[in-house]
Amino acid sequence: MTTGTGHADQGFLAATLPVRDLAVGSVAAMRDAAARAGGFDPGPAPDPERVAAAFTSDRLLRVDGAPVDGFAPLSGFFRTADGWVRTHANYPHHRVRLLALLDLPVAVADAPSRDDVAAALAVRSAQEVEDRAATVGAIAVRVRSVDEWRASAPGRAAASGPPVRTTVRDDVAPPRPLLPGPRPLAGLRVLDLTRVIAGPVATRTLALLGADVLRVDPPGLPEIEVQHLDTGQGKRSALLDLATPAGRARAQELLDAADVLVTGYRPGAVEGFSLRLPAGAVHARVSAWGDDGPWAPRRGFDSIVQAASGIALVEGTRDGTAGDPAHDTAVADPGALPAQALDHATGYLVAAAVVDALADRAADGRGREVDGALARTAHALLSAPRRDPAHGPPRTPGARCVVGHRVRLDGRDVEVTTTRPALDRLAGEPVDDYPAPARPWGTDAPRWATPRGAAGAAG
Repeated sequence: MTTGTGHADQGFLAATLPVRDLAVGSVAAMRDAAARAGGFDPGPAPDPERVAAAFTSDRLLRVDGAPVDGFAPLSGFFRTADGWVRTHANYPHHRVRLLALLDLPVAVADAPSRDDVAAALAVRSAQEVEDRAATVGAIAVRVRSVDEWRASAPGRAAASGPPVRTTVRDDVAPPRPLLPGPRPLAGLRVLDLTRVIAGPVATRTLALLGADVLRVDPPGLPEIEVQHLDTGQGKRSALLDLATPAGRARAQELLDAADVLVTGYRPGAVEGFSLRLPAGAVHARVSAWGDDGPWAPRRGFDSIVQAASGIALVEGTRDGTAGDPAHDTAVADPGALPAQALDHATGYLVAAAVVDALADRAADGRGREVDGALARTAHALLSAPRRDPAHGPPRTPGARCVVGHRVRLDGRDVEVTTTRPALDRLAGEPVDDYPAPARPWGTDAPRWATPRGAAGAAG
């Protein structure tokens, strides 16, 4: 995970684990893939400050000058009768499932507080909470040590390979060339069925490289709008209900004309709608736990993977007991990485793999599968050298790393401040911003912007 960047380490993304190396390395992998595809010199190493800003974009996000709280009140660490759990309840349906699991009222009018949830969890075992959450579709995991995770079946599955894997399929279509220069994906179409961070970061990167990216969401599961402002740049956003015949038919029409499908749902979720990949398409999947192992069907997020994999204890507050934080549980409070680094790094690595897959397809026309998993990225980070247990607090990236735009949010015009792209140059040209700020979620028509016959486009 070392980067060899030549930049002085100025404390960006400071942590016990080498988060900065992971971040800069993943962005460098994406830059190198773009350079191979576009036939240009990759140029200097990524700027660590710009990379750190992109990885901490949720913390630098401002709406009319005010910061945005990225986590809901019922998301976070809670003590149990025998340890800790971490919950994720940012989405309303996950909040409802968590409260139901704890036998607390789910109606907004009754609104159990964080203290209510803490009291309900304090009398339960961490394993009981994790098991029941998996059964009812809530998001909660037991906080484990690294050794506990590595000895478990899902931990062994996470250690089975690199963060992102690519396989070649047998289906073939006429090769579609990429374009030389900094926008090698110009004219290509990407159907984006992702949510939250890792998948949207990957598709936002493909848009930066010139692709026509259309994000499609179900109308009954609204995205958190400020989160969409943070990761939706350069794309269009439409709604389709794949549970209806008309919605599935339109989605299949879009997919038939796409070069890339990127999905961010649990393995098997999209296949359940019977969508068929066109011959020669690249299908990229982003999931929490990967497509194999006993946890493949489970829901998960960056913070949840950190807690389950041992990262939370490595980054936790010590209680004065001697020992190795990677291998024991002598922690006063579990902690977290200075960014949702598993999400962001996986997103950039998936984008790099998609670009490489498209470049290879331009030669042989064959379809490819790209599989990225947060848990495998966590394994790579935990296995990397250059730990720094004596690190200071992470330094906040400066004002040169952000940019402001007027956008629509909740039906009104606001000034939103977002981070600039992690890459500051492509093919020697400065990259100061994404092609466009995020459009209002779900307001575009479900159709392609790129006309048929454009360079590199699907036929």
